[in-house]
Amino acid sequence: MSAASPFGLRLGTTLFSFTNPFHARQYSFEQLIAKVAELNVGPGVELVGFQSIRGFPAVSDAFAERFRELMYQYKLTPSALSINADAAIRRGRLQTPAESAAYLEPQIRAAAKLGFRVVRSQFAAPAEAVERLVPLVEKLAIRIGPEIHAPLSVNSPPVIAYREMYARVNSPNLGFIPDFGASARTLPASYLNMLRERGVPEQLLALALEIWPGPGDSAGKRDEFNRRAAAMRADPAAASSLSVMFSMLSPQPPEAWQEIMHQVIHIHGKFYDFDASGSETSIPYESILPVFIKGGFNGFMSSEWEGHIFSQASGFEYVQQHHALCRRIIQNIG
Repeated sequence: MSAASPFGLRLGTTLFSFTNPFHARQYSFEQLIAKVAELNVGPGVELVGFQSIRGFPAVSDAFAERFRELMYQYKLTPSALSINADAAIRRGRLQTPAESAAYLEPQIRAAAKLGFRVVRSQFAAPAEAVERLVPLVEKLAIRIGPEIHAPLSVNSPPVIAYREMYARVNSPNLGFIPDFGASARTLPASYLNMLRERGVPEQLLALALEIWPGPGDSAGKRDEFNRRAAAMRADPAAASSLSVMFSMLSPQPPEAWQEIMHQVIHIHGKFYDFDASGSETSIPYESILPVFIKGGFNGFMSSEWEGHIFSQASGFEYVQQHHALCRRIIQNIG
């Protein structure tokens, strides 16, 4: 397994990183668990409930027992279970807070049955819904928190609503899960290269790279990009393929995470590409990771390769590179 960190931060992997081989049926669920151990990218294992478990949130006794056996066999640890809010599951309206809480409850119980102690929720579930679940998560010894994913920042309105609820409820079982894609420095090179191969002109790519790091929120920057792209008479499909990145990644300074460090319960270590030196090219791990280590974070970080949205790669090699980078940063701090 990965060498133990002298700090509270522990490494792991989400099976979401291996979406391509799983969806292609090249690897079964159990084979992916074995692969995590083989590649030395544990010990933490994160699952997306609806992706990995047939019939979720129903979890059979047999599946739960087998999952625990696999964790023991490969010396791995259940780090987090990602659950879904699905606020618009009913046509024509969003779930009420009571309906949202009822939708999340069986997923939380599934996490406890599988041995997870951290649950990643989503901001689509309002703070009021999660507040209703505090007695349950405290009873089950589960820590729950929404993922702060781009384009959100620590001070975005949905995050502030949760922070205010947390201050009022004052439960140690409530927290946040930062996604490092919210602290990117540029757009992924592999994504830009894919667009080049599809004929997107350099002028349009340059426009996105000019606007993306600028001031203002992601929605405003996306609108500016679309407006200027239209003025260039850019192909709408090409512009759309770039504008989506304004929501997938955002440039929040790494130091901003310090505001909520005391409430961080898990981390999504988002990444895409690496340069010849082994550094991530779009997300500044050399700056982000020390903020969490020195800030006293105690928990798992799941390596989360999201390149499968535009690549057919397995993700295996990328996750190994990510672990190597993170171990190097940790050793340099130590």
